[in-house]
Amino acid sequence: MPAPIPDDVRALLTEPIFFHVATVNPDGSPQVSVVWADLDGNLIRFSTVEGRAKPRNLRRDPRVAISFLAPDDSYRNVVISGRAVEIEQRGMDLIDHMARKYVGVEKYQWYQLGEVRVDVAVEVDRVTG
Repeated sequence: MPAPIPDDVRALLTEPIFFHVATVNPDGSPQVSVVWADLDGNLIRFSTVEGRAKPRNLRRDPRVAISFLAPDDSYRNVVISGRAVEIEQRGMDLIDHMARKYVGVEKYQWYQLGEVRVDVAVEVDRVTG
């Protein structure tokens, strides 16, 4: 059963802050990268690119941890544990949304020819911090 997201954390998830996403590599070691993310109801969504470690790792093992610092209190670290419940190729809509949120442009401008975007939705199991 998904865990509730506290209101103060919910508000932070809608801010244009950078999130650290950790997945599990095939050898059990962690893989961490910084992503843009947003809240969609009770799901946390981020976009990545097919062929990168994140979608490969999440398809094999859906466990994920997401952490970030509160922008108004750099001593407040929030950690969210959950599971990727959607890992799908859906085009550019999510990354375009993130570009509007994070840099104020209508379309994501850093698209590389041939890359295929992958949208990931994370269901929250636990929130600490």
